Amino acid sequence: MTAITESAITSVTAESLRDILQSAGYRVELVTDANSDIAILRSSTAGFAFDIRPGNRLAERKDQFVDFTFSAWLNIEGELPLDVVNRWNALRRFGRLQVVPGFLALVMDVSMIGGVMPNFIKAQLEIWDHLVQALVPYLRDELQKLGSAVPQATAETPADDAPAPEARVA
Repeated sequence: MTAITESAITSVTAESLRDILQSAGYRVELVTDANSDIAILRSSTAGFAFDIRPGNRLAERKDQFVDFTFSAWLNIEGELPLDVVNRWNALRRFGRLQVVPGFLALVMDVSMIGGVMPNFIKAQLEIWDHLVQALVPYLRDELQKLGSAVPQATAETPADDAPAPEARVA
């Protein structure tokens, strides 16, 4: 159940967030992260699997949280120049890239602290979708500028048994 104060959403559960994504046309599954034993949502867009991880939980209702993080992971083979990552972060607001050994992570935080209108979460999902769909062309263009030393990247959810859809960036 979603906590609502004066029509504003102040927190969500994994189930209510799943319902919001499904109403926007996404196939979403509720899974348990094998490493942290936390319930997360898993979906995909543009051939990329992504997770939605809960953030800060309400003290009085442990099943509700006031923020969450979208994250998509690319497995990187070869070297990825940090200039490419930094340029993405300088040119785009909201979502950010970060290098984690062996991976490139695209992440975006969403906060409902203070209350948000119901369409706010759908708008954040649209921003996320746009960022994910812009990532591959951006990487392809930037890496082509570097010449023959172009690393390959495949979409992946790290440390998870479920296979992620594959996307080549070379």
